[in-house]
Amino acid sequence: MPRILITGAAGAIGTSLRKLLAPVYPDLLLSDLKAPADLGRHEKFKAADLADLAQVEAICEGVDGILHFGGYSVEGPWDGILQANIIGVYNLFEAARRQGVKRVVFASSNHAIGFYPRHHRIGTDVTARPDSRYGVSKVFGEALGALYADKHGLKVTCLRIGNFGEKPLDHRRLSIWLKPEDLAQLCRIGLDHPDIHFEIFYGASDNERGWWDNHRAHDLGYRPTGRAEDFREHAMAEQAKLKPDPIGDFYQGGGFCSIEFDGDTSRIV
Repeated sequence: MPRILITGAAGAIGTSLRKLLAPVYPDLLLSDLKAPADLGRHEKFKAADLADLAQVEAICEGVDGILHFGGYSVEGPWDGILQANIIGVYNLFEAARRQGVKRVVFASSNHAIGFYPRHHRIGTDVTARPDSRYGVSKVFGEALGALYADKHGLKVTCLRIGNFGEKPLDHRRLSIWLKPEDLAQLCRIGLDHPDIHFEIFYGASDNERGWWDNHRAHDLGYRPTGRAEDFREHAMAEQAKLKPDPIGDFYQGGGFCSIEFDGDTSRIV
């Protein structure tokens, strides 16, 4: 059986994935800065700081595939994002190359393309328009993944994750919601599908209001089971509690776009 490494195993997504994927990949190796609070007696864990190449090499030894969900997960100061999401993702790909890892699934984000207006339907081949320093780091990770696929032969899948959770929590998330089981399905395509070289998929469920063309994921067998519209009443009730955000309500990236925004508001029409 292949050994699969999950970085960021103590986070919300990592916690969900390690439970959903354990029956499929029984030889899971979990990693994070600190062990998950609910680490099971039979789960394998090895701590690592992504900013330290030697530590990352150590967790990649003997690994066949990597689900890279570690790093800084929100907008924040540049130095934190630099260490975890720029240096850290370089270390991850370089360690994977050195250790002979075959496949990497990289957790990118919708914030890599967050400054597209919501009325634009876009595919995965559009120019990156990040909405934050965090989004910039995800664009960097996608570019690095392409380099390591083309130059070094890693099979790389980048997942532009929308909003992961049990249900969409507001109006915007009706368009970008990702059910945990659907994320697990995308991860399995990245780890197992024979036709993977370098791919970008959108991490979104079957969302009637979706903004993204995700046909390539469907070409490779993706069949999402989550339907955001099933939670429409809950999402709209939660939306009614939120303050208006003229910037965030116009762009796909939502509140990440309005953080520190002092640009040209005349473009918002």
